[in-house]
Amino acid sequence: MKKLVLLGGGYGNMRVLLRLLPNNFPQDMEIILIDRTPFHSMKTEFYALAAGTEADHEVRVPFPEHERLKIVNGEIREIGLEEKCIFLEDGQRIAYDELVIGLGCEDKYHGVPGAEEFTYSIQTIGKSRKTYEALLGLKSGATVGVVGAGLSGIELASELRESRSDLQIKLFDRSPRILRDFPERLSNFVKKWFDNNNVDVVSSSNITKVEPNLLHNHEETIPVDAVVWTAGIQPVKPVRDLNLECDGTGRVVINQYHQLPNDENVYVVGDCAALPMAPSAQLAEEQAEQIVKVLRMKWKGEKLPETMPEIKLKGFLGSLGKKQGFAYLADRTVTGRIARLMKSGVLWMYKWHNG
Repeated sequence: MKKLVLLGGGYGNMRVLLRLLPNNFPQDMEIILIDRTPFHSMKTEFYALAAGTEADHEVRVPFPEHERLKIVNGEIREIGLEEKCIFLEDGQRIAYDELVIGLGCEDKYHGVPGAEEFTYSIQTIGKSRKTYEALLGLKSGATVGVVGAGLSGIELASELRESRSDLQIKLFDRSPRILRDFPERLSNFVKKWFDNNNVDVVSSSNITKVEPNLLHNHEETIPVDAVVWTAGIQPVKPVRDLNLECDGTGRVVINQYHQLPNDENVYVVGDCAALPMAPSAQLAEEQAEQIVKVLRMKWKGEKLPETMPEIKLKGFLGSLGKKQGFAYLADRTVTGRIARLMKSGVLWMYKWHNG
């Protein structure tokens, strides 16, 4: 029986499963999903888990079940492209005929001394749990530094403020204004929320070193009791170890069919794939839609189109605690309660569609 192996149970491969199951793949094929956990984790909500405003079971859904779907739990040690085999840390070897790499990303520390050793993370559900335990255990009046004011940093800082009103929170933004690549109205709304809720946004920051209970910002040293790093991502180590052609951010170069240029049986989806847009759950799902179309055409022996449709994203949604939010959709800015309700609705629909 032929084997389609999916590496990682993130947003991209969940969409692949949603489109292929129950009967949109060949009868002589088995699908094998390899992931470190026995469930799909909604990474976009890890900030709430780390802040303590969402329970663990609220940020995950079960993988689908099917007689020809096999779930393998384990850590991937090596992706053997030449051997067409996946090597797991526990010694398992899983061969594939076709492979979709959707392993996601991990924190990128940009060579900052001490950043990896002395900061917490929200990149995996396991690391988010540890971050929650650390933040929960802080004494009243403690200072938390959030390094990186992208969407993850903004949502974590705002959710933590609602969870722990007794903490001092500092959000370090490398840019002169928060969300500087988006309309000023959006930036001003987010900054005003932080000002009104006593979150200190440190603009034009440059974290040069992290020590236990100390952050170095330019020439200044800032005492902190805990630091959460949200200042950059890179593909996970098994993907980096492949030494494939990459873009400037380390993401793997792919062709128009989301395949490796020299291997039409290997696809890359999500945060590991080099695309013109920034990595996101929405982008991974749109990629997955096209990968499924390519797979089904190949299985039917149909000729692939010379080009694939351009991926167009709808925008993004962000939360500021449980009552306020912000959105940038179709070049329009939406702020306040409506934006937060929109995000809650999207999350509810995602859970409903994925069981």
